[in-house]
Amino acid sequence: MRLVSVKSNLLHKVSPSLLFQKACRYKGIMSASESVGNNTEKKLIKIDISSDTVCPWCFVGKKNLDKAIAASKDQYDFEIRWHPFQLNPSAPKEGINKKEFYRNKFGSQTERIEARMSEVFRGHGLEYNLSGLTGNTLDSHRLMHFAGKKGLDKQHNLMEVLSLGYFTQAKFIGDQEFLLESAKEVGIEGAEEFLRDPNNGLKEVNEELEKYSASITGVPYFVINGSQKLSGAQPPEVFLRAFQVV
Repeated sequence: MRLVSVKSNLLHKVSPSLLFQKACRYKGIMSASESVGNNTEKKLIKIDISSDTVCPWCFVGKKNLDKAIAASKDQYDFEIRWHPFQLNPSAPKEGINKKEFYRNKFGSQTERIEARMSEVFRGHGLEYNLSGLTGNTLDSHRLMHFAGKKGLDKQHNLMEVLSLGYFTQAKFIGDQEFLLESAKEVGIEGAEEFLRDPNNGLKEVNEELEKYSASITGVPYFVINGSQKLSGAQPPEVFLRAFQVV
């Protein structure tokens, strides 16, 4: 099969509850166990996504993907796996002011970037919020790994809740209470015990960082059925075309 790579400038490069319910529960997203032995005639689309939980374009990419899934769920079943990527691995665990961080990183471009993200989020019916703290995302990736073990649908839904909290409600991605509240909201049991030990999931996250992120320079990054590779927050129609090709 021909390898197709689509790139986009909608890429974050390296250098409640009701809204969640409406937005992200798709019956076509199956757990790995559900996909095995499925007798449906629907074509199975497997999607691997590399992302960081503080990357706004990753959330936009998810929203666009969800639209494509909703528009084609009668044709396909979906098996979606999220993989870690860290835009700033050295970010402090205790967190830093988000606006200050952006000013230090982007300088005079900060206001333009904020205005653009606000416009994009409004297109999805959301208000982009740059208040609060940002920081190291390792614990959120450990939780995402744990969620994947509980079910790929729970993992996908957790990404939605984490993103809504961080990008629209000024929640801190490193706050254990926020992480546990998010896990509870999507029905993930055992999260508190899992996160209590900082070594839980650490090996697996590092292995995934090496396997899925070592060769890419930005996120979001989508690999569809192992062949088509899409970089950036592609619009829904690009995903729909990709589903037809694989």
